[in-house]
Amino acid sequence: MKPFYVRELSVYPVGSRRIWLLSVAVLASLVANFETTISTILPLLMKDLGMTLAVYGQIAAASVLIGGLSAGFGGILSDRWGRVAILVPTLTITAACNFLLATIETPTGLFWVRCLMLFIEGAGITITASLVRDFSPRLGRAQAFAFWTWGPVGAAFLASLIASTTLPLFGNHWQSQAIIMGIVSLVLCLVVIWQIAEPSAALRAQVMQAESAVSGAEKVDPGKVRELFRHPHLWAHVFGNTGWQVLYWTFTIFGVAILNEAFGLETAAANGVVALGIVLNALAVIAVGRLSDKFQLRKPFTAAGTLLTIVMLGYYATLIDSGASAGHVTVVYALMFLFMGIAYVPWMANFSEDAEDVESRLQGAALGIWGMVVRVMIVVLLVVSPLVVAASGWRTWLLVCLAGQVIFLASMAAFRGRWRVRREAAPKAAV
Repeated sequence: MKPFYVRELSVYPVGSRRIWLLSVAVLASLVANFETTISTILPLLMKDLGMTLAVYGQIAAASVLIGGLSAGFGGILSDRWGRVAILVPTLTITAACNFLLATIETPTGLFWVRCLMLFIEGAGITITASLVRDFSPRLGRAQAFAFWTWGPVGAAFLASLIASTTLPLFGNHWQSQAIIMGIVSLVLCLVVIWQIAEPSAALRAQVMQAESAVSGAEKVDPGKVRELFRHPHLWAHVFGNTGWQVLYWTFTIFGVAILNEAFGLETAAANGVVALGIVLNALAVIAVGRLSDKFQLRKPFTAAGTLLTIVMLGYYATLIDSGASAGHVTVVYALMFLFMGIAYVPWMANFSEDAEDVESRLQGAALGIWGMVVRVMIVVLLVVSPLVVAASGWRTWLLVCLAGQVIFLASMAAFRGRWRVRREAAPKAAV
């Protein structure tokens, strides 16, 4: 017997119905990212708990590793049990854990609560990506994943907006933010529960080139995960993109610190530079997603974006200790984020389609394995990058990031898909 909140579609949704369900999946991505955001209260939290940055780094590394394991298993289970049956409980329980977070008084308490939250959240984020795939035919897949990437961006913006507005009202007590985030997350969860639905297993197993109202049988063999391990080009996707992610997560975690320590920008100014980069990235992913779908090409956009990122990152590294003006640094940083957006969304569509061609029933497992490997990389980054920076500075670590970009570029040789537009007219892209 299925839970009350599971609405399984036996006919593939089309038109405004599909767009709406895709929007609900993107909202679920925002909720999953928002309810575990801690950066807005981290300085206050560290001061109140008497916790050093090194101790927090260890807590973050351990919790992210646990979240990685959850992402892998959550994706596999979602292929077998359904997306919504797992997604809704993970979103709701993680939201409630924010009230538990508000009660902690020691770093040990923070460790256990964060491990619990990220273990639950890891599966949720993976499943939102699977849902986006389920509601996006290939003619609109890159655009759909572009909107999915707005989940983390929207979560960071929402958390910052709430913190800047409400912290002064509650005497700058970090506990107030944990409680507010719990309340907001639960309200958003109710919206998701009210509106969410998913295609049946039979519909998920079909490869949809364009939007059409098709139906499928009730029961389908979910497939065997080991089938994914037999295809080297899928591993090239997973490990190649993990190399690309080293730069993304370096900027996500240390972007402000690099601008402050290596370029001398004040914290407020550094946050402004980061915000500009995020805005350009958000615009770039939508534009390139539209073009990628229009021409049904993935690899050329990914390769071009990666090459431009490599060039700009190398130049960015040379600017350290060069006395470059704040305006100069701002332009270079913003262009890097724009180029990263050009590379990322077509790759997501490419990976989804390549995994789909291997075994369409195992989309959740493929995305889950990728999410697990990326989170293991984040753990290594959290542990290793401070040591490298302490020994030889930020320029050296940025060169490590550049090497990751080169690995990603080289891995594209194994990806499937075309490099050129077919001779016939390109089909019209779906949203």
